[in-house]
Amino acid sequence: MSSLNDTTFQFAVFLLTGIPGQEDVQFWISIPFCCMYVISIIGNTVILFIIKTDPSLHEPMYILLSMLALTDLGLLIVTMPTTLGVYLVNSREISLNACFVQLYFIHTFSAISSSTLMLMAFDRFVAICDPLRYASILTPPRIAKAELVFVARSVCLMFPQPFLLKRFPYCHTNVLSQSYCLFQNVMKLVCADITVNSLYGLSVKSLSQFLDMFFIFLSYVMIFKTVVSVASFTESLKALNTCASHLCAVLLFYVPEICLSMLHRFGNSSSHLPQIILSYVYVLVPPLVNPIVYSVKSKHVRARILRIFFI
Repeated sequence: MSSLNDTTFQFAVFLLTGIPGQEDVQFWISIPFCCMYVISIIGNTVILFIIKTDPSLHEPMYILLSMLALTDLGLLIVTMPTTLGVYLVNSREISLNACFVQLYFIHTFSAISSSTLMLMAFDRFVAICDPLRYASILTPPRIAKAELVFVARSVCLMFPQPFLLKRFPYCHTNVLSQSYCLFQNVMKLVCADITVNSLYGLSVKSLSQFLDMFFIFLSYVMIFKTVVSVASFTESLKALNTCASHLCAVLLFYVPEICLSMLHRFGNSSSHLPQIILSYVYVLVPPLVNPIVYSVKSKHVRARILRIFFI
């Protein structure tokens, strides 16, 4: 840390934070974190293995599910070293460059997950609203091309963020409020005008997550409109049941993210505990719960899992 003038400093590292006031029991807190990481990695890996090895699952819905599992794995791998480092061995320091790289991948994987959930909503829309043309509209090559387009969108939109952050001086403090780096968290430490970065961040959100949420909402409006027009109540429930796992994944992804963004922007800076809890829910809960939900709701995936582990 070198002095720039009497009151301003430029830090060489950021300090990551665990749960405030629980430093004496951080090792014990690391046990549930380790369990969640292990279960999530195994669950998503099993989903990928099953879809890859079973030709009958090479369909649009399962291709998109495998992409969701890949992004969940990416998010876990990016956040696991620093999170477990803080709780297991109290390794809190992270260089500025490493922090910028981490936040880039975290937000990129999140944007890809959002796009994948949007494509899954479109898959459900076509399956329910136009089932006779489902196979001709949603072919595996088209799904793969669409996913590549959205991956490229996420990579390109997030690419300038680390470079925009790198040009700033950080002098307010070098203590982050989480055990990994997030864009909003790092921005609070800047001691310069961040208007351009804030506008760019809002533009990125609008072109990725907000746009995806709009199309997901629109898809489900059309789905519910189609379902309520079906004469049979049983058929309506059956149609909605095919959307249950996707709706669960959407809520698990967007609710913590929206709440976390609101807390970063409008929350009380004197207490970081709600932000910390939500940040862990945002990163750890969807990768943990998604494989379980899809395994329970999809009889084909459930049957393959039972065959692998019990037969």
